[in-house]
Amino acid sequence: MPITSAEDKAQRILEVKARSTLMMGIPNKHRLKFNSIKNDKLLLKAVEKRFGRNVATKKTQRNLLKQQYENFTAPSSEMLDQTFDRLQKLVSQLELLDEKLSQEDVNQKLLRSLSPEWNTHAVVWRNKAELETMSMDDLYNNLKVYEP
Repeated sequence: MPITSAEDKAQRILEVKARSTLMMGIPNKHRLKFNSIKNDKLLLKAVEKRFGRNVATKKTQRNLLKQQYENFTAPSSEMLDQTFDRLQKLVSQLELLDEKLSQEDVNQKLLRSLSPEWNTHAVVWRNKAELETMSMDDLYNNLKVYEP
């Protein structure tokens, strides 16, 4: 397609960049399916249709994640940083699905889910007033000091 003006050239460059960016975000195993789509807007619609979630899927996923959050515990063989990482990932996934969790609830969940060796420290931290405003990272850093 011949480019006639500077505006057309700039627009074409933006379209190529948009298409390239979209293609980079598609997993390798799915790229061939989208490679034939040359228009950036059509490519975006195809990607949304293939990878986008509908309301029912989001609700199902949110319910599954909420159940995982409620049942979250740390095995006694797990280190503090592993427990923290798993809980943080779960909380992030819930927040992506617009599930609101209070900071105090998340901190209490971390303290309740720790293995029995942490009971002494967990009881002390559960009763601290700043627990409701403290970030989960700060709580983790404070607990890390006591890790055996």
